[in-house]
Amino acid sequence: MYKYSLLLLFSFLFSTVVLSQETDEKLAVQYFSNGEFEKAASLFEKLYHNKPSAYYFNYLINAYVESKNYTDAENFIKKIMRQEKNNVKLIVDLGYVYKKADDLNKATKEFDEALKNVENDKNQIINLANAFLVRNEQDYAIKTYLKGKNNLKDSYTFGLELGSIYERQLRYEEMVKEYLDLLEFNANEYLATVQSILQTSLSNDPEGEKNKALKTELLRRIQLSPNQTFYSEMLLWHSIQQKDFDMAFVQAKAVDRRLKETGTEVYKLGELALSNEIYNIAIKCFEYIIEKGENNHYYMDSRINLLHAEYLNAVKLFNFDKTNLDELEAKYYAIINEYGKNQLTIPLIKDLSYLQAFYMGKSEKATELLNEVVNKSGIPPTMVAECKLLLADILLMSGNVWEATLLYSQIEKAFKNAPIASEAKFKNAKLSYYINEFEWAKAQLDVLKASTSKLIANDAMEMSLLISDNVDYDSSYVPLSIYARADLLSFQNKDNEALMTLDSIISEFPGHLIIDDVIYKKANISIKKMEFNIADSLLNVIVEKFPNSVLADDALFKRASLYETKLNDNSKAMELYHELLLNYPASIYTVEARKKYRILRGDLIN
Repeated sequence: MYKYSLLLLFSFLFSTVVLSQETDEKLAVQYFSNGEFEKAASLFEKLYHNKPSAYYFNYLINAYVESKNYTDAENFIKKIMRQEKNNVKLIVDLGYVYKKADDLNKATKEFDEALKNVENDKNQIINLANAFLVRNEQDYAIKTYLKGKNNLKDSYTFGLELGSIYERQLRYEEMVKEYLDLLEFNANEYLATVQSILQTSLSNDPEGEKNKALKTELLRRIQLSPNQTFYSEMLLWHSIQQKDFDMAFVQAKAVDRRLKETGTEVYKLGELALSNEIYNIAIKCFEYIIEKGENNHYYMDSRINLLHAEYLNAVKLFNFDKTNLDELEAKYYAIINEYGKNQLTIPLIKDLSYLQAFYMGKSEKATELLNEVVNKSGIPPTMVAECKLLLADILLMSGNVWEATLLYSQIEKAFKNAPIASEAKFKNAKLSYYINEFEWAKAQLDVLKASTSKLIANDAMEMSLLISDNVDYDSSYVPLSIYARADLLSFQNKDNEALMTLDSIISEFPGHLIIDDVIYKKANISIKKMEFNIADSLLNVIVEKFPNSVLADDALFKRASLYETKLNDNSKAMELYHELLLNYPASIYTVEARKKYRILRGDLIN
């Protein structure tokens, strides 16, 4: 019983002490936060005496300094130094107190003493450097690491630590050199780490200074040490980060040749360029692989991707004439005949069918080709559905509306929750819009706004708004009906008829809300016809006469892109990108416009 009572008493007293310590700590921190530094110092003295810790020590020294009680700070540190003779951090703290007291000679003496006494031990060097950093003595932290780098050069370079400090000091050339020295030290161990650190660093480089320093140093080292392939790998990585695909292609080839590889990096770059719509580089990459011969692992895939890149370069960038298309068609037939109509060549068959139907006036041939695949056994159901979807597009283009909607509906029903079902549903809704069944179309489009496919959801929202925004006060759809007919005519490649139909809206309904849509559609048709100057004039009308239209920023961005890619006037493109940034800061195009503006200005971007 007596022992049990003592135990209870001890437990009570311990709890009381702990609670008292916690209360004093909260009060001391509160005093410090309120600027009552003398009161804070008094409490932190008591707290440190009861339970010594770095936390209380730092608060106490800072409270002494803030209250200009330098003598007590000095005496307290010296007292602890007598107890912890090998703690070089305390020397830094003492130097900090002297510096705050404006005794710079004493401060420098202590800092130099700490640096002199640090041992050739990695952890102690890091601890001392951190002590300097805590006291905002970055130059002494650098001296500490440089001493360690010199003394421990066979075991560690302190490149990560030095690079971080140099970045804080905006000394980007030194930062880059330290990170690259790590690769020189051990590329296998540090390549991924350095790339990860630089990726984070380069993402915050508004003036492009870090990127410039990295590229300059990499080029210098490649020239000095051409056999060190990791520098070429780093330049390839950096070029991809910047989307400098021309430089990336040069480096990918260099790495491949130096390492005598099978073209892996070049092939990966080709795929990346293809996804970024840099078709000229994608074409070069796949041609490089094909030149390696049929035994190369990437040979067949490169042949397929090369054709796809040439196809996209033609139809998306309007880089074609009849001769180009005939040559491209012949290439498709050559490879399809060589490998047969099967799962491997389905993507080629789809490309060729689209090319024939929508650009070469050969919809019957395209239909025949797709039907052959649809009726062929052994083709995966999803691939059959993709061919049916394209077949339905061609039927609609040819005027077979009901056969098209039947195919769309079949796909939607057969695949229900799959992405291709959403695509089929959207195309069916668009078909309903084409034939003026606006309420039904809008109901389907509103469902598709929640599609898991962002592209389908955005397209559905855009078309739904087109319908809802252009219903007249008396629920009339007359102007929208004419517009939808013009839209269908354009889809069917009857562009001249589409333009005449759109002009009729302007003449009959000059003040209608749909006019900006009409002008924008005319501009897109002009681009399709490769009449780029006409398109530019039409887009300019939207920017000037409809500045508050939801299409105004679209029109401005498209004008800038035209000047950059088709009208060969980069200064005008820069002017238009800049105008978009100034006048439409909330536009979805601002990020891309800013990037393009900086590229045209000659900046290095991340």
